[in-house]
Amino acid sequence: MSPSRISRTFLGSPASITEARRFITAFLRNWPCVDDAELIVSELATNAVRHSDSGRFGGRFTVSIETRNSWLWLSVLDEGGPRSPRALPPLTSAENGRGLMLVGELSAAWGVTGDDKGRIVWAVLKTLPEAATRR
Repeated sequence: MSPSRISRTFLGSPASITEARRFITAFLRNWPCVDDAELIVSELATNAVRHSDSGRFGGRFTVSIETRNSWLWLSVLDEGGPRSPRALPPLTSAENGRGLMLVGELSAAWGVTGDDKGRIVWAVLKTLPEAATRR
């Protein structure tokens, strides 16, 4: 499979999280990991809107997908903010604060690059598209 990369920028609003999920499912419709990829991007986009300057009036975030052979790289670029993303321990029963822990469980690797001016939160899934697994 040849490498492929696509990105799309969204307004920093809760409604755009749904659009980001649709973007993922449309691009990865033949990949067996589409559900995990959709959930990961949903968590990362939600964090961008809730916890970064992307969620302010006029803010934006960008979702990128890169595919290569047996892996899929997903990322969300936000507009930064005072706090750096981090996974919280599973000790709390709260609904909030466990999204990055979930991202870590679903992905082969994840991380954060950048600073208070803008960050990329990324995750890697190891997989093959459905067409390649049917050979």
